[in-house]
Amino acid sequence: MSEPPLPRPDDAVRWSLEVRDADSDEVLAAVQPELVLPTASIGKLVLLVEAAHQIATERIDPAEQLSRTTDDWVADSGLWHLLATDTLPVTDVCALIGAMSDNLATNVLLRRLGLDTVTATAERIGMQRSRLLDRVRDDRGPKHPPALSVGCATDLAGFCAGLHRREILSPGVSERVSGWLAANTDLSMVANAFGLDPLAHTDPDRGIVLWNKTGTTSNVRADTGVVSGPARTVAYAAIAEWSDGAEPSVRDHVLRAMNALGTWLREVVTDDRGVSTQ
Repeated sequence: MSEPPLPRPDDAVRWSLEVRDADSDEVLAAVQPELVLPTASIGKLVLLVEAAHQIATERIDPAEQLSRTTDDWVADSGLWHLLATDTLPVTDVCALIGAMSDNLATNVLLRRLGLDTVTATAERIGMQRSRLLDRVRDDRGPKHPPALSVGCATDLAGFCAGLHRREILSPGVSERVSGWLAANTDLSMVANAFGLDPLAHTDPDRGIVLWNKTGTTSNVRADTGVVSGPARTVAYAAIAEWSDGAEPSVRDHVLRAMNALGTWLREVVTDDRGVSTQ
C-alpha cells in the first residue's frame, strides 16, 4: 500500500481528515482529525439516525404523512422544493435527505423530531463534537448558530465505521441509515475517484461499494462515508474550510486533494488482491 497523499494545512485551508479500517478501527491516515470545523449538510446524519431510531422503536410510523409549510421553505439542494406535492411519508422524506441532501425535507423532518432530541442522540452515539446545530436557512444571521453543523474527522470516520459494523444504536437502525446514504448522488469529492455511477451505485461496481454523505457551502467541502472493495473496507472523513474571500482556485485545490485521497482509498480497498484500479 502506498503512502496516503495527505493535504497539508496552511493559511488558505483548514483540514480535518481521518481514514480508518472499518472493521478493526485501525487508523490508516489522519490530518488534524480532532479539529472541529463547519460540516454543512453532514450534520443531517444524526437526523437520519434519530428518524431510523424512532421508526425502529415505533415512536413514529414510517408511513406518517409530513407536510411542508411556509416556515420550512428553503431552496437550494434537493428536489422537494421543485415538486408539486406538499406531503410525503416519513420514509420518503428520509430518502430525499439521504439521496439529495434535501434541505426542505431536512427542515420538515427536524420540525417533526425536534432539535433537542436529535442533539441528545448525537451525544448518545458519541458525536458530542459533531452535530446538527440548526435548521437549514437561506439566510444565516447573527441571531442564528454560525453554521448548520460542525464536526471533526475522527468523530465522523468513527461513526461511519460503527454504522458499517451495525453498532449505531442497533443493527436495524444502522442498516436503515446506511441504506438511505447508499443512494447519495453527490460523488464530487473523495468519492469522485471511484468512478461509480452517481445515480446508481448500491450494487458492487468493479468490486467497489460506497455509501457516503457530503456537505457543501461557499467555503466548505466535506465528505464522509464507507468504501468497500475485495481487499478491505475503510471509513473516511475529509473536511476542508477556507476563507469566504479566498481565490476561486482554493476550491479547485481542495477538490484535487480530495480526489487524490479517493484515488489512494481505491488502491487500498482493491489492490491488495491484485484488482486493477485502471
